[in-house]
Amino acid sequence: MAATPSLMHMIQDLIAIPSVSSVNPSLDQSNRPVVERLAEWLEPLGFAIEFQQVPSDPGKVNLIATLGRGEGGLVLAGHTDTVPFDDSGWSSDPFKLSRRDGRLYGLGTSDMKAFLALAIEAARDYRPEDMRRPLVILATADEESGMTGAKALVDAEKRLGRHAVIGEPTGMKPVNVHKGVMMESIRIRGRSGHSSDPSFGASALEGMVRVLNDIIAWRQQLQSRHIDPRFSVPVPTMNLGHIHGGDNPNRICASCELQIDIRPLPGMSIEELRTTLGQRVVRALGDLSLQIEVVPLFPGLPAMETLAGAEIVRATEALTGSEAQAVPFGTEGPFFRDLGMDVVIMGPGDIDQAHQPDEFLLEDRLQPTVDRLRTLIRQFCVDETVASLRQ
Repeated sequence: MAATPSLMHMIQDLIAIPSVSSVNPSLDQSNRPVVERLAEWLEPLGFAIEFQQVPSDPGKVNLIATLGRGEGGLVLAGHTDTVPFDDSGWSSDPFKLSRRDGRLYGLGTSDMKAFLALAIEAARDYRPEDMRRPLVILATADEESGMTGAKALVDAEKRLGRHAVIGEPTGMKPVNVHKGVMMESIRIRGRSGHSSDPSFGASALEGMVRVLNDIIAWRQQLQSRHIDPRFSVPVPTMNLGHIHGGDNPNRICASCELQIDIRPLPGMSIEELRTTLGQRVVRALGDLSLQIEVVPLFPGLPAMETLAGAEIVRATEALTGSEAQAVPFGTEGPFFRDLGMDVVIMGPGDIDQAHQPDEFLLEDRLQPTVDRLRTLIRQFCVDETVASLRQ
């Protein structure tokens, strides 16, 4: 069995393996080669390896690697996929790790393949017999497009640990609260006809104007009623992201679609928002002869909040000297919470590097991240007790 390579070698290899996930089937790729490579590195360290195939897609696989036995341990988690990329925006090969000016460039350096290599490096010196509680290194599939990997864990009721750190890019500062995400499509169907006489048809585009005015008014209502000062944007947001209708100026528009993104605060229900949206669209169109369909583009991700007094929150705050923060982006955290874990989001990358050409990770973040993860492993998996954190 081959020895586990150096940290830089691991990062380089992970970046070199394409694992794009996308809602566009022509861009979507399997992550299996990534998890198989991770397993090759983890087995020599004494980790027990489990592959979990995502039922909806045979090309998508979760890796659950466990060091030690028992319950109540620590999970270090990261997703193995990346977003699609545009070659023309990169100044170097996105699949070749490039070191320039103290930065590591490559697709997935910041978001977030490098974190998995850092977690392995932090665990390198521990052995199964050292562990009083298990350490799990979890590598998930499909986070960027559907979170089907995390959903598969919940559906299978996997009991992985009591505490979790997800290595999404936070500048290595702990995050214990984030907004939810929902994306909805509003589709209106009318009747085409010659533009010289409006009675020849029913304009879906004019109906959408009513809908747009109504949901903008609804956004203002939501933002006046729901305020959480922990966030830099302290209100729920609604982005009007995509609209398309009609095909020619001299034809009455027969169909129109609007796609929106809503970021709810903790305590706001995705189901209630979705119901209200449907009701408002119907009411806005009134008695117009139009057909209406409101369709979720994915099931939705609820907001997440881990209590400030949770052991993992207090431990990461003590390690970093930073109070846990709130961020507007979503993660797999709510799924891990549903599996009984207290969750902190904390990784060495920066969110402003995520999903960008020339994505990079600052090289001077590597060793501090390894040191902090190694300390968390010792506290939550090796030490006799973590009771001191409760004082």
